[in-house]
Amino acid sequence: MKAIVLKEPGTTDQLVISEISIPAIQAEEILVEVKVISINPVDIKTRKGKGRYAKLKEENPIILGWDISGVVKESKSDLFNVGDEVFGMVNFPGHGKAYAEYVAAPAAHLSLKPDNISHEEAAGATLAALTAWQLLINYGRIKKDDRVLIHAAAGGVGHFAVQMAKHLGAYVIGTSSGKNKDFVLSLGADEHIDYTTHAFETQVKDLDFVLDTMGGEYIDRSLKVIKTGGTLVSIPSGLNDEVAEKASAKGVNGYATFVESNGEDMKTIAGLLEKGSIKSHISESYPFDQMAAAHQHIENGRTIGKIVVTLP
Repeated sequence: MKAIVLKEPGTTDQLVISEISIPAIQAEEILVEVKVISINPVDIKTRKGKGRYAKLKEENPIILGWDISGVVKESKSDLFNVGDEVFGMVNFPGHGKAYAEYVAAPAAHLSLKPDNISHEEAAGATLAALTAWQLLINYGRIKKDDRVLIHAAAGGVGHFAVQMAKHLGAYVIGTSSGKNKDFVLSLGADEHIDYTTHAFETQVKDLDFVLDTMGGEYIDRSLKVIKTGGTLVSIPSGLNDEVAEKASAKGVNGYATFVESNGEDMKTIAGLLEKGSIKSHISESYPFDQMAAAHQHIENGRTIGKIVVTLP
């Protein structure tokens, strides 16, 4: 089969299409013929030698990626049958090996794909959607009428978080550049803040929950607008180590955390997609042999929604 192998950390030149064996599956695994792969910022960080690279560097070969949608070709699990269409985030934060024509995946990490959405939409609603859901539910415990601020609300995680928070009954405020205002409001946000013209901490206060997808100075700035007993969740970066300590000093619950593969959560997301409660916004689709271009698109830092890569 064809797979894109990371020869060594560095530029996109290190992503090389190679011929390798189709993986053998173990008990409770399924073999998925991949139709679409979703690309995330962690893919780019790992390619550069950061992100998950330290955990993968002894693997041979290193195959990046975690997000897939495809068709079951072989099953050693009672959860899925040959021919089922499935999607999910595989083995995160371990070795997902998603940049390939076939992926051996733990059945417990995937869900059936709803019939009314495409493989592109399904692949897009994996790591980013899981991140948003797990943070809102497990840490934010969002409930009706909570006041919620979502940073980078037009991005991969952000655009799902806005929709999910609205589904949970929250009052949602989203930040983005002004050019993405209409998009953020179309997701269901009640308010929009243009971060290029306004400091968000001068526009809002007494929030129940803030989802920080930026890190760095956004941690301290976000803590200023959260009410006592509220919650800040920051997606990990090298600058987020002191989130809990800083939050506690202000009477706020603070967490720096990351997403984990979870088939039950994927089933919930599948249900939301099927009902139309959330939708994947796919801003660009690249063919498999243009993986480098997909990485470069993410690297520009201005992606709206999701970037996916399709296989023949």
